[in-house]
Amino acid sequence: MFIIYHSVSSSENPFLRPPMAESEHPRHILHGFLSPDICKELDFIHKSCSTIGYRQSVFSTTLSHLIATNSPHLIMPFIPLREKLKEKVEEFFGCEYELFIEFTGLISWTKGASIGWHSDDNRPYLKQRDYAAVCYLKSYGVDFGGGLFHFQDGEPATFVPMAGDALIYTADSRNIHSVDEITHGERLTLTLWFSRDKSHDEDYKLVSFLTKLPLNYPNTGSNTYLPLPASQNMYWFPPEQSETYESGFDIRCARLHVLGYQLYSKNASFVADAHSSRDFSDIILEPLRVARGSDLFDYEFANILHLLQVVQFYHWKAPELKLSEVKTEPAKIVSVSASQQENIRLLKLELLKDQHLMETIFQSGMYGEHVEHDLVKFSGIVGLWESYTSNLWHDLVLRLPSWIDNQSIFVDTSVE
Repeated sequence: MFIIYHSVSSSENPFLRPPMAESEHPRHILHGFLSPDICKELDFIHKSCSTIGYRQSVFSTTLSHLIATNSPHLIMPFIPLREKLKEKVEEFFGCEYELFIEFTGLISWTKGASIGWHSDDNRPYLKQRDYAAVCYLKSYGVDFGGGLFHFQDGEPATFVPMAGDALIYTADSRNIHSVDEITHGERLTLTLWFSRDKSHDEDYKLVSFLTKLPLNYPNTGSNTYLPLPASQNMYWFPPEQSETYESGFDIRCARLHVLGYQLYSKNASFVADAHSSRDFSDIILEPLRVARGSDLFDYEFANILHLLQVVQFYHWKAPELKLSEVKTEPAKIVSVSASQQENIRLLKLELLKDQHLMETIFQSGMYGEHVEHDLVKFSGIVGLWESYTSNLWHDLVLRLPSWIDNQSIFVDTSVE
């Protein structure tokens, strides 16, 4: 005897909805929603591509920014996560097939960042937001201190996250919340907002941006997928100093510095000349090499973002990388000469003007992180980064026609 079950959605039958979805303060925790591997991959993307954020000591990486800086392939790891999160939100709140993703971004909070009581729709221009999802890529007490998420009413009142946990809640006044000040480390989350208003569908905007790019599958050795930096003021901290650059620091150079890397450009001494019409922000848009201690890696990176992506890729992959997996020629390492050391000093002086502030913001972000530097592994990582990038680019090119046809970004199982 067979029993046939008729599937009824929670929107059709409210009795199927979880009790918390019907409470006065609807919210839900998804423990272990993200795998450790995807947490590390998104951390790599953020540390490679982030810009100054919307609040003091906050940094962000949006999908539209990745596209604008010629890194559209880096949106690929987000696609299945966005779909899965939307399904979980619709299922829990009983609104299947009603929601559009309004915003997707990686947001990190560093020392000093906090926010008081608010709802996520607390401005006229945010009223389209119906639901929120905050996925933690770092663990409280291990990777950062402070920064706990508190709700004003209802349970749970405080959320103490581990990497991979996700919190979903309504964006209205039923879930007024605050975030404590960060005391150390970097609190990194994948944050999404959802709306019932189709006019705020993020997918439509992203597809429009993607169609403007010359997306072709790059050949080996092609420069097609090399990142292109945005305006300099998007990388200068604190942002109020981005008009004059009299103090503060470039966040890309800072992230390299705290890992022990220094920039080298043969043109630094020419720019330092009082009669030069160029400045140091021009230099980092040009080919650069990287030094560590007294060693100079004799390889030219296209620009600061290219260098930063490769270094962060190394720090993502190095702990699990076996030397047998690294296909490399003999390491191209030379000793730093006196003149090269002076050029390195000049770049550091101009791009990291407030080293104390830089260390306060980013050195504390190294809390719990340590990767041994291996010159042989590092010399081979460029090729691995190129393979990773090329594979994502290829995947994007294959899927883009379906996205354009549907004006929607989704996992297309027919394309493999």
